[in-house]
Amino acid sequence: MPPVIDIQGVTKTYKGGHQALKTVDLQIGKGEIFALLGPNGAGKTTLISIICGIVTPSTGTVIADGHDILTDYRQARTKIGLVPQELTTDAFETVIATVTFSRGLFGRAPNPAFIEKILKDLSLWEKRNDKIMTLSGGMKRRVMIAKALSHEPDILFLDEPTAGVDVELRRDMWELVRQLRERGVTIILTTHYIEEAEEMADRVGVILKGELILVEEKTALMKKLGKKTLTLNLQDPLSALPPELSEWDLTLKADGNEIEYVFDSNAERTGVPSLLRRLSDLGIAFKDLNTRQSSLEDIFVSLVHQDSRTGAAA
Repeated sequence: MPPVIDIQGVTKTYKGGHQALKTVDLQIGKGEIFALLGPNGAGKTTLISIICGIVTPSTGTVIADGHDILTDYRQARTKIGLVPQELTTDAFETVIATVTFSRGLFGRAPNPAFIEKILKDLSLWEKRNDKIMTLSGGMKRRVMIAKALSHEPDILFLDEPTAGVDVELRRDMWELVRQLRERGVTIILTTHYIEEAEEMADRVGVILKGELILVEEKTALMKKLGKKTLTLNLQDPLSALPPELSEWDLTLKADGNEIEYVFDSNAERTGVPSLLRRLSDLGIAFKDLNTRQSSLEDIFVSLVHQDSRTGAAA
């Protein structure tokens, strides 16, 4: 099955010479949830804007559900829903009017039952006759999502959809995303809340300085790059780590009451058994121990730091 989004050789350089995107090649399958991660200014919004036809690429092609975003813009755009970061709504309109109007903009026939379902799914039905200017920021964000879904798109972009909103909306969003995936909608999510990517995504892409440095299935990424952290709660605090423990990469924490050891859980030899034996030989007793698997956030931070070190070296 061909990808629902096919990006080939896309770059973007603005008139002032700033290269916002280096060469990007990416394919996203139907019904996939793809999380695009990266710090501010990395190129996430530029890439999304190109796919949605808002920004013209300097080079390359983008095919959305079989339609070229440049030569067949109208057909491509009807396939796409976009929830942008900025809250841009028709302040003097009512909720139901602006969502209904948004559906009509894409040439869709009126469907009051569908609009009602969207508003109910987003807890907006009780507010349907309220003017948008009277709503809270979180409710305005819900309206943006409803507008993006109004024309029943096959591809949905969520650009930082839950930035600065309440926990309830975040929970509603996750539930809605699950429902959309079940219907076969492809979802591309950018987020600062890495737990969202960890919770929802099938694959993860990391973009830094305009370059897509990594694309990987989430579970494979966490297995390949994830580390485990062993924390030992000591019986008696240490003022410093003994030199006999230098072969392990240990950190003394909590005012000398904890030893932390980060290791690769997939390695043939983790070093944990030999560390515990050496501690016993040295008479260093511990009250408790626990291990923690690295999260997607840990992996992302390590990739960013690795890239910054590489850039500094270059």
